[in-house]
This record gives sequence, structure tokens and C-alpha cells, in this order.
Amino acid sequence: MKKLYFLLVICVFISCKKEPKALPRKITPPPTIILTDERKVAIDTVLINTFKSETLQQFYKSSGNKTVWGNLKKRKYVLSQLKKAEELGLNPNDYKASTLEKYEKRISALNDKELGTYDILLTYNFELYLKHLYKGKLDPKKLYPDWDLADKPFDVNNVLVKAFNKNKLDSIVENIQPKSQTYKQLLSALQIINTFPDEKIDSIKSAEKITFKDTNNALINIKKRLLFWKDLKGKDSLTKIYDKKTFEAVKKFQERHGLAADGVIGAGTMSALNFSKEKRKQQIIANLERWRWYTSDLGESYFIINIPNYSLNVVENQDTTAARNVVVGTSKRRTPIITSRLRTVVFNPTWTVPPTILKEDIVPEMKKNRNYLARKHITIFDSAGHEVDPRAWNANKPHSYRYVQSPGYNNSLGLMKILFPNHHSVYLHDTNHRNYFGRNNRSLSSGCVRIENPLELAQHILNDTTSNNWSKEKIDSIIETKKTINIKITKKYALYQWYWTAWSKKNQLLFRADIYNLDSDLYAKLRH
Repeated sequence: MKKLYFLLVICVFISCKKEPKALPRKITPPPTIILTDERKVAIDTVLINTFKSETLQQFYKSSGNKTVWGNLKKRKYVLSQLKKAEELGLNPNDYKASTLEKYEKRISALNDKELGTYDILLTYNFELYLKHLYKGKLDPKKLYPDWDLADKPFDVNNVLVKAFNKNKLDSIVENIQPKSQTYKQLLSALQIINTFPDEKIDSIKSAEKITFKDTNNALINIKKRLLFWKDLKGKDSLTKIYDKKTFEAVKKFQERHGLAADGVIGAGTMSALNFSKEKRKQQIIANLERWRWYTSDLGESYFIINIPNYSLNVVENQDTTAARNVVVGTSKRRTPIITSRLRTVVFNPTWTVPPTILKEDIVPEMKKNRNYLARKHITIFDSAGHEVDPRAWNANKPHSYRYVQSPGYNNSLGLMKILFPNHHSVYLHDTNHRNYFGRNNRSLSSGCVRIENPLELAQHILNDTTSNNWSKEKIDSIIETKKTINIKITKKYALYQWYWTAWSKKNQLLFRADIYNLDSDLYAKLRH
């Protein structure tokens, strides 16, 4: 019995140990490469192994470790694509484009070893290029560990070999890129900005707002910038007077940059005017990279939120069926990047105060005035679930309590919220600060996304193709009860809380303020 007991203990100990780390994903061997009669030589596997790439090893196993790029047309295609990498926002130097050109010029004089080296370099760099086009150069999980983005697995060998064997290399680059409209608009934006000449315009300096009919020395450079970006048409005398023509041009510029199109040249407009062509180009390139991280298959129905644009669009069958202004998190309490699925609409939600708000907002106010929470209809509960009188609240142990706000029009979540699985404890919701939607800068929340006119949106998504009938009257009657009710969303809606600050529309460049300061840092890492 003692031996049996000992064995059981050993078994339990083994079963409670941490599971071993997952094994690396096994690379599937690609189809056999069909070689033609052009010059081909055997490649020493030692040379292949110096690249320390299992993908490359598998590729050449499929060719019997022989060179594959003997066909001039195929080589020329690869070389031309790598040279044009800049047109897609990538850097030709990352793919040794100039080195490969030198090899190509000497192709007839290359010995077998040199030819093998050239062949490997063509394969390695073209596959690297394809990977970057499909899923980006950088790994977002390493840059932003808290971003919830789905993986984008990519079998580059399989894709390349199939195109190689079917002589369809000329379509592989286009087919491999994201198909989303925004990505295409970014590629157009890059083309558009490349048509602008180099600029030599001094930085605009003005410590005061400039309004219509004002006279200000800064207007000379402001007009130069507006002419450069083609918001101001024709020729201008470049006077210091804020005239009607310039006023209309400023409004157009403001509209393109998501600013209040009121013609008043304040700090926000001045900041946008001071962006150089090069900075705007870098911004476009950073956004192209970001869009390569995102999923290519958005699905049939989805909510897509552009955080810097403070916007939410509902898309169904490739048609935008609803659009809303939203409020997003501040730079200190950022709205997270999330890919998820909508699950539940909650009418008359309660609100439990989260730790950050408790620490930074609630505790300081409670120390000043014990009636602070009562005025906001927030009840304090102890760990046993008993209600606590504010006078008995222990200011030295604020985290030992739970703070719950009752449902109602003035609840911090408003009259409804929409839940979706995520690791950040965030959701979409109404707000008791409904006047915020009239503001231009709506980076004001603690991380969740607040929606304008949310009850209409709830009605829209709950009225699916089944027998559900969520009329305005039905929803209003639920709201009047002030009882919390959870309704499952039966239609499948994906949710994308994403971040992009540049695109184009109707041949016009559109930009938004980089509210979380991500663009410059991302561009620097791309070109590092």
C-alpha cells in the first residue's frame, strides 16, 4: 500500500507541473518545384543553412537543392518587384535590391557557387518581401503586448512555389496584399503624396488665434502651405491679410484633417499646417504597416472603430448601415486595439468603479467629501456584499470595497452597453456626458468607447433576420423600468477597434491627429 500511495503522489506531482511549452509550428513542405532547362547547379546545403531559415531549407528540398531562378523572365519579375518596394511603403534596402542587381549584371560570368548564392538571395529576399506585404515587417505583439490582434499565419513557400510552377509570379504581389478599402486608399495616398514637389516653407509661428479679416505675419507662410497642399487654388499675393479666399481654403484644410471646419486658425490647425510633406509621407507608410497587421477577412457584418477619427461604422454585406461619432480613451487611458465579436446588449447597466478611476478620481474626492458618492448614486459594498455607510468608509483601505452606481439616465455608462470578449474589461456604452459628441477632440474617456445615440444602434443590431422585433417603444419601456436586462445579440457581428491616421478619398489626402503618438515611433522602427 505504501508503494501504491507513493506512486499516486508521484503521478499527482507530475500532473500538476506546468505544461511544456508548445512546440514550434512545423513548416509544411511546399509542392515540388518544376525546373525548366535553363542553367541550374547544385547548391551546397551548408550555404543554405547559413541563413538559419527552416522555410528556406524546405524550399530548396523541393528543388532537390538545385538553383531555381534560371529563367530570366522570372528573375526580372522578382528584381523589378523588390526595386518597387518603396511604392508600397517598404524599403528596397531590406531586400538587398541593389546587391541582387549587381549579381544579375554578372549572371553569365557567375561560377557555380556564386550562382547558388544569387539564387538563395533571390528566394530569401523575395519571400521576406511577400511576408512583409502580407503581415507587416514588424510583429505587433512585440511592439504592443496588450493589443488583441489575431495571428496571420502565412505559408510563404506554398504560395511562392504554386505561383512559380504555374508561371503566375506576375500576380502574386497584388494577391498577397490586404484587400480592405482603407489599405487601397493608403496606397493611393502614397501615390498622391509622391506627386508633390519638395517643399521649402518655413515653420509657421503664431502665439494667437487668427480669425477672418485679421492681419498677421504668419499668414504669408500659412498661404504658402495652403498653396502647396492645393487647398488654396491658383496664385496668391501672399499678403498678411486673412481674406475670404484664404478663409475658404483653411476650412477645406481643416475638413481634410478632421478639425472643426470653422476657419479659425488655432493651435490644432497650426500644428497640422506645420507637418511637412516628408512627415505626412512617413505617417502614410506607418499606417500601411499597421493595416498589414489587421485581419484581411473582416466578415459579412462588423463594427469598425477608427480611434483617432472618433468614428464607428456598422458594415453589413459591404454596405455601411449605421455610423456614429464616438468618444475614446485619453492618451493616459487609451482605448485598446481589439479584434472581437459582439455578444450582449445590456439595458439599464449598473457601473462598478474600476481600480484606476477609484485611485485617481474617487478616493481623492471622497477624502474631501464623504457625500461625493451618494450624489452620484454610487453605493459602497464591503467584501461580504453588505452596504457600507459613507461615514464608515475606511479611507486607508479603499480597495477593500466595491463601488456600484445604480442604473439610470445619469449612470456613467448611460442607458446601455454592448459587451464583447476582451482582456481589458472594456465595452461600448452610452454616457452621461452626451454633450461630448459635439466636441472636435473626443479623446476623453477612461478607455471604453462611448457611442452617440446608442439606443437606436441597439435597435438596429437586435432587429436581425429572425422574428425579433425591437421597436423603439419596446426599448423605451425597458429603460423606464430601470432594471438591468441582458439581451443576447443573435446576429454575428465582428468588432474591430483599430487605429489609423491617414487615408485618401476622391484623390484627396486625409489625416487625423495621432492622439496616442504611435506613427513617428512606428516609422522609425520600420526604417531601423
